[in-house]
Parts: sequence; structure tokens; C-alpha cells
Amino acid sequence: MALSLDKTRSPATADGSLAIQLCQELVRIPSVNPEDNPGTSEVGEKRCAAWLCDWIRMQFPGASSELQEVLPERPNIIARFPSDRPNKPRLLLAPHTDTVSVVGMSIDPFGGELREGRVWGRGASDTKGPMSAMLAGLHAARDILPHLTHEVWFAGLAGEEAGQHGAHALAAKERFDLVIAGEPTELNFVHTHKGSMFLTLSTTGIAVHAANPRLGRNAIHPMLDVLAHIRDHIEPWLQGFTHPILGPSTISVGTITGGSKTNVVPDFCRATIDVRTIPSQTADFEAELFARLRAIHPELEIKVAKADPLYTDPNHPVLQKLQTLGSKPVGAPWFCDAAAFARQGSAAIALGPGSIAQAHTKDEWIATDDLIAGAEFFHKLLGSLAG
Repeated sequence: MALSLDKTRSPATADGSLAIQLCQELVRIPSVNPEDNPGTSEVGEKRCAAWLCDWIRMQFPGASSELQEVLPERPNIIARFPSDRPNKPRLLLAPHTDTVSVVGMSIDPFGGELREGRVWGRGASDTKGPMSAMLAGLHAARDILPHLTHEVWFAGLAGEEAGQHGAHALAAKERFDLVIAGEPTELNFVHTHKGSMFLTLSTTGIAVHAANPRLGRNAIHPMLDVLAHIRDHIEPWLQGFTHPILGPSTISVGTITGGSKTNVVPDFCRATIDVRTIPSQTADFEAELFARLRAIHPELEIKVAKADPLYTDPNHPVLQKLQTLGSKPVGAPWFCDAAAFARQGSAAIALGPGSIAQAHTKDEWIATDDLIAGAEFFHKLLGSLAG
């Protein structure tokens, strides 16, 4: 355990240097999501989760801290802090431990270098920086945690960047009065965000020599018809689904692949589509979208991976406290783990220091001033729940 602290009484303000040290330490532990092209063999969340589990046990006497496997070698870390009475409402601080790929990075992704008033590396912004601010705030408030109006939990969630596996696993087991998903939101709270539908469209044909194309069936041709329909008709249709904060639902064609060789009539074609949804679009919308696509090509195969949109009433009592601390309710075009908990009935938001503009970049960083401000913010939030 490279980072240790004494256990004196909680200070009046959070220790910003602790947030910086934690961010550096966590960035140096690779936890790249293994899906798609991670760009490293050091994938998975287990090392990061185990480090957090040990650190919490050492720094918070009386807290329970354990790893809960979600996928092989990919656990959540779940911590529950002491409470002076049963049946309190529950508050969960829930950043995710995985990061996106390191392909194309221009800096050492796991260096955790401190320079120019920034911590650099993959995850510094999304979301090991927000996680570090949460932990530093919790550490500063550790003496008062048992006496708050809420029982406080912490979760480092696996798999947010692809599939939200950790969030779904925990949300299926536990209910919380409020979940704060750790994300770089400039300390405003995202109470509504778009969801996503990642579609994989497939068409099939019959491969023959391209010298006699009429003897086969070209799989690319019907896909071109489907994509033209998306451009000319589906996109305008989606403009009719709009939200006062998030704006309209959108659709974007991401990739298209097909065929094997220039002189072979292609027997397959695939396209991937990004659809961003708003909270009013339900399962009926999905059925209608699929029907409109298959009206162009009835044999079109459609596979979908979904993340839910989010809406939480900003008048929730704890969210009102956030506003007294200077945090503003905002919306976001991206999605996060908060929606997985909201789907199961828990009020949920996203909140943390730093900016989404630095997330997933080739030289990802978070400002040390933001880490310090984030630690102090979470300390004040916990303090506002005393009594």
C-alpha cells in the first residue's frame, strides 16, 4: 500500500493534497476496459478494485469493504461505512473503475505525472479524478459518517465504459435514496442525460465471381437503401422527439463494412449506428424504429446494445442541498451509470470535478485545483447531512 495517512480527527476542510495523491496512485494502476481494442494487455478492474478495498479498510476503521465479482476478474468494490442507527436512507458515491482504451495516447497512460498544475494519464478525468475527490471528502468526514442522516456507501463500479455491468449488478441487489455517479461535471449535477442505442445492422447476399454479378446477390445494395432511408427519413423523424434540456434525439451512421474482395460479389454487409435517446422514448419507440428500418429491407438483421436515458427530479432533498453548495442542475448528451440505478427506482445523478472535455483524450488530464475543489465539495456535502 503505497499511500498511507494518519488517523487524526476530521479537519475543518478536506485535504486537497490527498485527492491529488490518490488520483496519481489510481492512474498508475491500469484498469482498461477489455472490450473492443484496449491498446494494452493490462486490462480489467481487479487490481484497481483490490487497491481501493485495502485502502478503505486501512483508512476507515469499522467500514466494511469487499470485492463482488461481476465478470471473471472484473469485480465491483463495495464499501459500507458505519452508521449509528438502522434503517437510514442510503447515499451511494459510485465512480467507475474502468477506463477507455489507451490506443493513440500521446503521454504515458499510466504515468500519473504531476506537472503544470495537472495530473496526467488515462482515467485522470474519467473517472479516477472524481473518485479521488470523493474518497478525500469521505476521509475528511470519516469521524462524522456514523452520525449523518444517511448511511453512506461507496462503490467502484466495473464496466461503465462498455455495458455498465457493475452498475446493473449492484442496482439489482441494493436500493439507495440517492446515487451520485462520479463523472467529470465541473461540480454541477447531471440530473438528466441522453441514453443510447448502438445498433448493428446486417444484410446478407450470395457471393459469386464479379464477372457475372447477376448470378449472385449483392449484400451491400440493400444496406445502401437502409442507410439512405436513415439519412432522408429516420433522422428528420427523430427531430420530433425533443427534450427541453437535452434537445432532440439523434442518429449517426458510424461504420460500414462489407464484402471480401473487389472481384467477389459481397455476401455480407454490416453497419453500426449510434442513436441517442431522450427520457420520453420508451420500448414503443424501439419497436417503431426497427419496423421503419425493416420496411426498407424485411430481412435486415438488427442487434442492439442499450444504455438508458436519465431523469431525476432536481427537487430531491439532497439535490436541494447540492444547490446550496453552488452546484447547478444540468443535462448531458452522454450517458453514465446513474441511469442503471434510476431504472431500479433509486434517485440518481452524475457529479464530480473536472470537465468531460478532457475525458477519453490522447493526453487526458485533470487540474489539481479541480481535485482540491472536488474534495472540499464532497466534504461539505457530507457535512450538510449531519444531524
